[in-house]
Formats: sequence, C-alpha cells, structure tokens
Amino acid sequence: MTTIALQGAEFFAYHGFYPEEQKIGCRFLVDITVDFIPRTEPADDELKHTVDYEKVYYMACEEMKHSRKLIETVAQAILDRIKRKYPYVESIRVEIKKLNPPLLGRVAHSAVTVNYNKQ
Repeated sequence: MTTIALQGAEFFAYHGFYPEEQKIGCRFLVDITVDFIPRTEPADDELKHTVDYEKVYYMACEEMKHSRKLIETVAQAILDRIKRKYPYVESIRVEIKKLNPPLLGRVAHSAVTVNYNKQ
C-alpha cells in the first residue's frame, strides 16, 4: 500500500451558510490523504502509474473555486473527483478547515472530514 498526502493546502474561498460569508470569503486549509496499491513496481519510476499529487491539488483548487454553503459539500466533491480519476484507490480522506469561523468567540478553525474506503 502506498500513501500520498497534501497537508495544509491553503485557499481563499467563498464557502459559508450565511450570505456575508459568501461575499467576504475566508481562508481554508485542505488536507488530502490517498491510499492505493501501486499498479507497477516503484522501480518503474513513471508518474502515470501512481496517484499524482499535483493533479490532486488542482482538483482541490477547482472545487474550492465553486462557492457552496457547506464545506462538507466541497470535501465530498474533491473526494468524488479523486475517485473518478483514480478508480484503483483504496481509501481517501479529505479534511477542510475553515480558519477563524464567524462565531461569538475566538476559534482557530472549524473542520469537516469525509472518508472513502473501497470495500
């Protein structure tokens, strides 16, 4: 089993339930972990035989551009794109953290996590 991961990919986006959140925007951190069984031996040294974390990053970029009310929806959209592109993955974990969410007190971040496990 091989794992690729992106940790702390930072985006400025317009996700939020309240209209002002969708106007003002907010900073988000995205963590993505993908487990898969390599299609060839590592000695093959070919990018086309692995999960390309650069492509995974661009999938996250594209989904973060689409304003949504719930970050759960964004996380699921990222996960779904990874599954479609790499059907041989065994598991995917996508966590999105909303930095300084608009709450009454100081909160570093709120977060959601979606998971996929092939069974």
